[in-house]
Amino acid sequence: MGITNVKKVAIKDLLKRCILSKFQKYKPETISMPFHYKLLGKDRMALFSFIHSLNTTFGTSIYEPVAIELAKDRFKIAKSQVSPNNRISSEAHSVIQSIVDGIATTSREPNKIKELEEIRNVCTTGKFDAVKLTKVDIWLESHDKQLYLMDIKTVKPNFGDFKSFKRMLLEWSAAEMAKNPKIVVNTFIAIPYNPYEPKPYDRWTMKGMFDLSNEILVANEMWDFLGGPGTYDDLLDCFELAGIELRPQIDEYFTKFRNN
Repeated sequence: MGITNVKKVAIKDLLKRCILSKFQKYKPETISMPFHYKLLGKDRMALFSFIHSLNTTFGTSIYEPVAIELAKDRFKIAKSQVSPNNRISSEAHSVIQSIVDGIATTSREPNKIKELEEIRNVCTTGKFDAVKLTKVDIWLESHDKQLYLMDIKTVKPNFGDFKSFKRMLLEWSAAEMAKNPKIVVNTFIAIPYNPYEPKPYDRWTMKGMFDLSNEILVANEMWDFLGGPGTYDDLLDCFELAGIELRPQIDEYFTKFRNN
């Protein structure tokens, strides 16, 4: 199925606007690097600096708006950077702590379905604690009222952060269940592309902490979920077309650094 031609044009134009907006806000680093300038040229160093700046914000400035553009036709609600409910029951807190500790010490295997039922059983038990949770990068509600909450990560997440990522996903679920104990919540770590292609994504580092089948979406799994089967390959074409159309403007922008 993939992306329709109309949607392809919309995504291509969205990408162009995102990049041009980044150009308008971008201020090259003022650090003097005389050896680099002499060897590589100021224009190439400015381009390198811009790419580095873009990489640090790629999730919010590129991936999130593209994800919403893809999802808004398939889901009832599609939003980015949403603050979840700010209350979790004390008993749910205890269950989450037990789950995370058990997985971290290998005394239990990750099992998202079982974990969510454990939280659901106590989601309104005890007192409610105010919490400040991480914002949800991509917030989706399907037409049958299921929630799909995604956190977009870099393609190589730090192993030391996995425990906090797991807790975050469970806390999002508990916070929504505190509002509605019957709500169906699906939470994911989403990784936009596979840096190991053509080899499979190296998920072994995540295996101990996450239920890979129910908590991790990588590359085509992420994009095809948002836009339907075939979306990932079509999306790469959209990026290529946007890049081709932007190339003259990009070249012109960085030429001005050549003689500075």
